[in-house]
Amino acid sequence: MLEMLINPRKAERQPWELFFVGLFYASVSILLVNFVFAADPVLSKASGILVVTFTVMFSLPFVFYTIKYEENKIDEDSQTFSLIKEHRRAIYAFMWLFLGFIIAFSFWHMFTSHSVFNFQIQTYCQINRPANFEDCVNQYTGKVIAPTTGFVTSSERMFMIFTNNIYVLVFTLVFSLLFGAGAIFVLAWNASVIAAAGGIFTKSQLSALPIGLLRYMIHGIPEIAAYFVVALAGGIVSVAIIKHEYGTEKFWEVMQDALNLVVLAVIILLIAAVIEVFVTPLLF
Repeated sequence: MLEMLINPRKAERQPWELFFVGLFYASVSILLVNFVFAADPVLSKASGILVVTFTVMFSLPFVFYTIKYEENKIDEDSQTFSLIKEHRRAIYAFMWLFLGFIIAFSFWHMFTSHSVFNFQIQTYCQINRPANFEDCVNQYTGKVIAPTTGFVTSSERMFMIFTNNIYVLVFTLVFSLLFGAGAIFVLAWNASVIAAAGGIFTKSQLSALPIGLLRYMIHGIPEIAAYFVVALAGGIVSVAIIKHEYGTEKFWEVMQDALNLVVLAVIILLIAAVIEVFVTPLLF
């Protein structure tokens, strides 16, 4: 029933409608986890993953049909940047869906137990306060973590952020090659992490929510755009394997286009890491 809420062709005509779809899917996921699984002593420990899992489950039918619809647009004359232009409406739709996730996660983060976002808070602490990771997690979740030590410089932090984003990029590429679901998982997970970080930054004050979102969206949007670009690269290769014989001239052209997209995504991630470490602290 939920997959009939909106179809890919309609989403491409009005991408902004996906914002409300994202709001709905993320809200249902959080309420489901908070009221059904929070009381379970075992499953409650994985609340952060369950929230993302249910959001992905609700969104997967739309994402599948969107990717299938976009694959039909690929022809023999397509080039790298023409492909990006051709698929821009689908990317816009995913970005609006991502924004809907963030707003919903950020809102409910203020009115539900922070344990619902336990894994997201640990991710935030690992990236932003690695030298005091256990204190950070204890402060925002109340969960005891084994102590860690060490001082991290800005350059080291940027390297940590960039390598972590590259890992996510590879994960997205592999999943898009296998069954095209990598983009939506990364979309939901990063939206939940940004929401948790925004909640920490604003101290869960609703009036400060716009500032908190702005702080993390400055580098968050380029990161998500990079993941979408690499997901497109994986989809192109997947279609080439299905529709073209291995070793043909067309196949290698597609591989070259996909490689160009991957390189572009890596450059975008590097820029996003620089913004996160050196620019955002100057503004906030």
